Amino acid sequence: MVLFLGALMLAVLLGYLAQSTGLCMVRGIKEWLGGNPMFMLAILLSGVWAWVAASTAIFMGNAPPFKVYEANVWFALGGLLFGLGTAFNQGCGVSTLSKLSRGNLQMLATLTGWIIGWCALANLEIDTAVTELPAPSIPAYAALSILSVAITVWALLGDKLRKKLWLGMMGIGLLASFLFLYEPGWTPSGLLHDLSAAVLHGESTRWPLSPRYYLLLALLGGMILAAWRIKQFDLRSPRWNVWLIHLLAGVLMGLGAALAMGGNDSQLLLALPAFSPSGFVTVVSMLIGIFLGLKIDAKYISVEDRSC
Repeated sequence: MVLFLGALMLAVLLGYLAQSTGLCMVRGIKEWLGGNPMFMLAILLSGVWAWVAASTAIFMGNAPPFKVYEANVWFALGGLLFGLGTAFNQGCGVSTLSKLSRGNLQMLATLTGWIIGWCALANLEIDTAVTELPAPSIPAYAALSILSVAITVWALLGDKLRKKLWLGMMGIGLLASFLFLYEPGWTPSGLLHDLSAAVLHGESTRWPLSPRYYLLLALLGGMILAAWRIKQFDLRSPRWNVWLIHLLAGVLMGLGAALAMGGNDSQLLLALPAFSPSGFVTVVSMLIGIFLGLKIDAKYISVEDRSC
């Protein structure tokens, strides 16, 4: 019970930070294209403190939460599809929940589409077998620890905006890594994956256990609290064509996340800190997909302001 309550507190804090700092790769690409790559770099390096949680797990005799896979074409395709869907959705996995907690009801269509995408891929019966690689070694943890300390010192020596951005992003990664120790499937993409499997197979034993729903509610609670504090809550129910766009975006995100074995949350907070080849390929493909998707969205799709 103590561990569960602690996990709930971590989820609330994580939601608050995610709402107030942001973990939106779409915004990151937009700022990068505008000449400011700092926000995107902070997102990509948000998991540098994950070695603390991994070392804690090893010290306690448990396996670290990292999963390392060999890269293949399915990770690249999955990242590209997820990036396209993210651009059309104007928000990735975590930022979809952030926007929903601010009153953007069209994000419900995104979540629905995500489940449809997962189930559609399962029915296609594509052979997407992956090769698991050894977990990170001590030199990898040492490199990650040196990098994390260096970035932290650099952030602390900067101005207020640099401190807020980098400490906020790294705080998200640190809190998330400890949540992974308690519940490896706590992420929104992880829960949606298991919900999709349960819907597809209809077996009661497949439905996620109740603590995972409580963690999601705690995450949303933290986001709602932050949105209320910074006065960003605005209940909106847009026109039907916007709902359709977000539904289709969710399908692409669901397909992509299924192929890449996780959305951007898992890739940024688990795969990259573990130096997983599949994680690097997936994230690069996501960035390409977002870039292309924003170009398509601006020319053919945009019907109103749907920015992060």
